[in-house]
Amino acid sequence: MNYKVPLEKIDDFLQLHIEFLDRQYKNGKLIFSGRRTPRTGGVLLANLEKRTDAEEMVKEDPFYQENLADYEIIEFTPTKYDSRFRVFIDK
Repeated sequence: MNYKVPLEKIDDFLQLHIEFLDRQYKNGKLIFSGRRTPRTGGVLLANLEKRTDAEEMVKEDPFYQENLADYEIIEFTPTKYDSRFRVFIDK
């Protein structure tokens, strides 16, 4: 995601965004998340079946709901990965 507004506005909704992330982790949808460096947005790595699942998940994010960030969903097929990630690959 890329922020569209000043960080002060992002910070106003940060706690709600963190709660959104916590729900996604609890539901087993996210693998990791974090801020970009420099702080111009963030990255989420999700473990979802379909692109539409990712689109629906993003719609629950307060940053999306308040039009604070643009999102780019990139689908990919892992062909090489650390063995510790096997749990996300072998379904």
